[in-house]
Amino acid sequence: MTDTKTELKRRAFLKKGLAGLAVVGAVPGAVKAAAIGAGRTARAAAAQAGAKPIIRTLGRTGLKIPIVSMGVMNADNPAVVQAALDAGIVLLDTAWGYQRGQNEKMIGQVIAGRPRDSFMIATKVPGSNRDKSVQGLDDAGIEKAFLAKFDESLARLGLDHVEILYLHNNTAPEHVQNQAIIGALQKAKKAGKARWIGITTHGNEPAVIRATIATKSYDVILTAYNFRQDYSAELRKAVAEATAAGIGIVAMKTQAGAYWDKEKQQPINMRAALKWVLSDPNVATAIPGFTTFDQLKEDFSVVSDITLTPADLQDLRLGEQVAGLYCQQCGQCLAGCPKNLPLPDLMRSYMYAYGYRNLQAAHELVGSLDLPADACGSCASCTAVCAKGFDIADRVRDISRLRAVPGDFFA
Repeated sequence: MTDTKTELKRRAFLKKGLAGLAVVGAVPGAVKAAAIGAGRTARAAAAQAGAKPIIRTLGRTGLKIPIVSMGVMNADNPAVVQAALDAGIVLLDTAWGYQRGQNEKMIGQVIAGRPRDSFMIATKVPGSNRDKSVQGLDDAGIEKAFLAKFDESLARLGLDHVEILYLHNNTAPEHVQNQAIIGALQKAKKAGKARWIGITTHGNEPAVIRATIATKSYDVILTAYNFRQDYSAELRKAVAEATAAGIGIVAMKTQAGAYWDKEKQQPINMRAALKWVLSDPNVATAIPGFTTFDQLKEDFSVVSDITLTPADLQDLRLGEQVAGLYCQQCGQCLAGCPKNLPLPDLMRSYMYAYGYRNLQAAHELVGSLDLPADACGSCASCTAVCAKGFDIADRVRDISRLRAVPGDFFA
């Protein structure tokens, strides 16, 4: 197939409602100048009335970080990352698997030449619960594979160490209790390649957090935390328990899908959502994902003031039953699905595509799932019930289309 035909097919598919990612490039002089200007603008917006950024300590690590950091997962413009650093953001959060490694490479481009003490990097490597390539290996093989991926991350970043190395994507207590993975993380820490080690979770968070505390092996927890979680009170308790144990807490998924609707006509109040999470003093910092200069300015503007106004609370629609795009990964739907589909993962893919506009992440997640050819076609009606009121069958049919698209369409 010629490049022209490939591009035409790509455009035809994207016109059906999904948006693609731009190719990561270098930072030319003109773009660099724009990034510097955007960084200064964001920093000025955050310094209203001479207010200073709120700085919190990340648990036993002792790291002092502004309460707003950057989740780089969805970003494909190095100038935005540069502007974030210039604005005063210190911690950049990425992962071995983001954008098939291009995310870490882009960050490496941006931080090259910057003083090493002017930024902090957190990256993530999947464990055996998510990494199919290690299934069937013994503990030594799992440990070796994990550390090899981490070394690949360091090479992409152009660094000899990161501040935080996470075990990526844990939804059950046994995931964080895996001794082979704990051993790998501790080896990385002992070798000086990771100053601190932690876990990430965006499903069954309270149980995973408590299991993490019980291991006495981890320094940091990156957890989903937002105003849309029905169990946020229980999560808040677990976060407090982790903090009392000396574990630093970083919050993700703070914007809860970014939009209330698939058509992106009703954006969630980003500032209010972020302030709601940061109002918990046990959260050291949050990593909202922004991809534009305007989003950077908006998110970073709360770094000096997290006061929730009555208008903010009204915008968050607290107590209302609105479907939205954010799946809280509670698993309530699973018992009602006769095909045992991985519904929470599919709903997360849907959010990636329609909320975060990250079609590549959605495609990769859908492709990793063992789905039947016609996921919902043979069911007369859907018996799976969503706690948030999602039309599960409609969303599954919609996002399942991605299986038919070649991966190189998003490269």
